[in-house]
Amino acid sequence: MKSTVAYKGPIPLGGLTDPDKQALFARYEEITWVEELNWDRRYKKQKLLGAGGQGAVYLASREGADGFARPVALKVFSPEPYPSRKAYEEDMALVGKACGRVALLQSDNIVDIHDFVVHDGLRLMEMEWLDGYDLKELLKSQMLDLTRERLDAERLEYVQRVILTSGVTQSRLKPGVAISILRDCLAGLATMHRAGLVHGDIKPANIMLTRMGNAKLIDIGSAVDLRQTTVRHVWSPAYAAPEVLQGGSSTPRSDLASLGYVLIEMLSGQFPFGTMSSYPELVKSKHELEHHLPDLLPVEVTNSELLMTLCQRMIATDPSQRFASAQAADVGHDGAAEFHRELVSVNLASEYSHDLRGWLEPLAAS
Repeated sequence: MKSTVAYKGPIPLGGLTDPDKQALFARYEEITWVEELNWDRRYKKQKLLGAGGQGAVYLASREGADGFARPVALKVFSPEPYPSRKAYEEDMALVGKACGRVALLQSDNIVDIHDFVVHDGLRLMEMEWLDGYDLKELLKSQMLDLTRERLDAERLEYVQRVILTSGVTQSRLKPGVAISILRDCLAGLATMHRAGLVHGDIKPANIMLTRMGNAKLIDIGSAVDLRQTTVRHVWSPAYAAPEVLQGGSSTPRSDLASLGYVLIEMLSGQFPFGTMSSYPELVKSKHELEHHLPDLLPVEVTNSELLMTLCQRMIATDPSQRFASAQAADVGHDGAAEFHRELVSVNLASEYSHDLRGWLEPLAAS
């Protein structure tokens, strides 16, 4: 049996050995016994992907040797919100530990975290780059305009019947597609929650739809490790559960409430809390939301008892009335899977990831 030959080039005259190669091979053998390896990372920033209170995220190319380059998302955590460098470093220590635990998770619905490093005192997180759109962008009216511009009449009719159509103030997703995205997010949350982690900042901008048609939770910098004694408070008021706005801690059930608000926005084509921005207004509106669902949601949703129950249990003011877990919200009684099974029973089900891929690929080609 022949062994594989990686390289077979000319042999030096007289059988002499290249001294540089000998030194190189010695370093190769050294790697087998040293415990620590150190080398520099090189990135080329390509464009800004987004910025917020925590910092900025860039599309960058991680440059390796011999022409290797890999696109990554590089988040730079800003010290601006902190009163001192010490406060920044103390909080970043919590972020780094939580992200280290997220990096151990293996889920198709959570962004992969590659590294968390220090550069000149600043903390940077390297993540996989996802080729697609975040949900906030997809729900903008301009995306429906672009869809009308890019697709032929037959394909456009299908998209508007099965995937996306006009809503009240923005585009809205058809129920089957919205529940498909919800189930991807619930799968990601279930993985995090089982590991004792809470996402802490679920909102449309933190849900990415890839060009392959599946949804992933992103912006893990807000993650809360429930096993840590020090609790972080990083969330977006508009989508935070009422108990969090009132000073409580982020929990798995507060993640469910936030995702429930996103679900209602996907189904209705409008932000469920209008122009309210102050904490007292938001808390009051969130307490009353379950009673206003029939006024917010379209008839195709209100006519479905399963969908209405799902929405109500996701956003219940009392956390104990919400689903017990993300997994229960997905496959338990009154969960999202029941609605998909109902669509199958009446022959209205679709290959949602395939449909999303067929819609998103022509848009991303620009």
